[in-house]
Amino acid sequence: MTAAATAVPLLEARALSFLRADEPVFGPLDFSLGEGELALVEGDNGSGKTTLLRLLAGLLHVGAGELYWRGAPWRREACAGETLLLGHQLGLKGDLSPRENLAIAAGLHGAREGASVAGALDEVGLAGYEDEPVRRLSAGQKKRAALARLLLLPGTLWLLDEPYANLDRAGIALVNRVLERHVDGGGSALVTSHGAVSFHGGEPRRIRMHA
Repeated sequence: MTAAATAVPLLEARALSFLRADEPVFGPLDFSLGEGELALVEGDNGSGKTTLLRLLAGLLHVGAGELYWRGAPWRREACAGETLLLGHQLGLKGDLSPRENLAIAAGLHGAREGASVAGALDEVGLAGYEDEPVRRLSAGQKKRAALARLLLLPGTLWLLDEPYANLDRAGIALVNRVLERHVDGGGSALVTSHGAVSFHGGEPRRIRMHA
């Protein structure tokens, strides 16, 4: 990618597997990701792409193998403040507005230096919808509200599971733009997608899932 990886990877997996009922969902999997890098997670349906991102977000336990964060054995507590997940469940409260959802998130986790709720919502195209209950928004607008949370909260590693779903061309371009800026600024990302990722700096790295 456009920024070189550090000598010690931000994230490293060695023979990583996830087991369900003692059967492997994926793995063994080996990969590393440095700061300023993006990797596209590829695989057939059911290959464990979503499971991998949920595991890295601390929602699931490592089944087998080793996982490292900044060169030390991975612990959820060590990277919780640096890891942000955007999954199929967007984590937005439907009765609250985008402004209220983001204000609560920032109150819990803090905000990036120079970032604001209003600025994040404006950047994703939700100006004029800031105070509308999320349940009244379209699927694409809800996804934009979740993207605004990524822009607002501090986080080095973004875990994005099909971030282009429910977005039009302008929304897809928005995702690519904020991803590229995140990586150019030294952030990292793992993304599951069906090919919409596009960067001026070239093709992203690829991690192939297999059971």
